[in-house]
Amino acid sequence: MIKSVITQYSVYIMTNKKNTVLYTGVTNDLERRVWEHKFENGSKFTSLYKCFKLVYYEDYPSIIDAIAREKQIKAGSRLKKLQLINLENPDWTDLSKDWYE
Repeated sequence: MIKSVITQYSVYIMTNKKNTVLYTGVTNDLERRVWEHKFENGSKFTSLYKCFKLVYYEDYPSIIDAIAREKQIKAGSRLKKLQLINLENPDWTDLSKDWYE
């Protein structure tokens, strides 16, 4: 019997401790990618600006849809990104704070 593996894609936003810098990305494994950002220098940008706090994410069944959404978010103004985060996570809590204990 072949086991079906369903891949889920996520668009996410990371920020720094003071919530002054925003990084938007896309991945097929959100927990792994956030781990890389937090502990293994996930990208030059997040390392440089210390964006280690996950404040927003959306899941998609298709990489095409996830990439399209990532581009839409990146093309939007900072205000639009702030509104998106404030709507879903008004306290700017690190959504991954309990993932790695």
